[in-house]
Amino acid sequence: MKTISFIKMAALSAVFFFASCSKNDTSDKSYMTKEEAQSSSKIDLASDDVSSIVEDQYNNINSNSFSNKNGDVALSTCATITRIPSFGTALVDGDQVTKTIDFGAGCALSNNNFVSGKIVITFTYHPTAASQTVNYSFVNFYHNTIKIEGDKSFTRTMSVATATSPSHPIVVMNMDLTATINGQIHHRVGTRTREIIAGYDTPNVFSDNIYSITGNWTTTHPSGTVTSTITTPLKAKMSCMNTQKPLLVEGVITFTKNNNSATLDYGNGDCDNLAVYTVNGNSYNIVIGN
Repeated sequence: MKTISFIKMAALSAVFFFASCSKNDTSDKSYMTKEEAQSSSKIDLASDDVSSIVEDQYNNINSNSFSNKNGDVALSTCATITRIPSFGTALVDGDQVTKTIDFGAGCALSNNNFVSGKIVITFTYHPTAASQTVNYSFVNFYHNTIKIEGDKSFTRTMSVATATSPSHPIVVMNMDLTATINGQIHHRVGTRTREIIAGYDTPNVFSDNIYSITGNWTTTHPSGTVTSTITTPLKAKMSCMNTQKPLLVEGVITFTKNNNSATLDYGNGDCDNLAVYTVNGNSYNIVIGN
């Protein structure tokens, strides 16, 4: 089975920076500000890297290393991975499994992000279940300079096969976490659903995978609360890795603050690093990615 990872999904992370916005457009706190958008994008990036690590370890339940299959997973080789029951012990249906990923003082990921501390994964082993929920939490965990606390989970379900679509994974991510950025606390609650819509029938080829992403979440920043909703499904194309561009190439996220809206439009499917941010009636070309 193909490992489905969250990594390098600039989605999934939306790391974007705003170019040439005027003071009136970014300092009016009744709208989503530039600073809020940048903080939100950093949380997205951290969340996606963590989810990638966790899903890789769930898919490799009997391994004390990372698969990093085809280079699609932005994972580190310097982490120490332990399991209860211990590695070498055969798991049986109903076992409670805990895997701890200890990055110690710090490890560099292949996407140039830096992590330290621990991620703790827990789930009940059901090898034949159609749906599986995996929970994970953090111990003194940092993503770059951001401290991440709280709880997350994902539920992985296999869809029902049809005449035109084989059975494939649908992953629903649930989050309730806090990110401390430059001493300021940002709290996020919400869900994200990711489904592979092309490429699952070629398990040995990762570059032809295309994912559709939907969901909504709320982030409480020090200066106000912003609700983010994917109003047009996002699409992530793994083939864009060949051009070293962000993977998110289509779709729209709508941000709402104090009943005022702004949007981020990722374009028409081209593997570029451009998007259009529209706020308060004005549109700006922005650059996404690390």
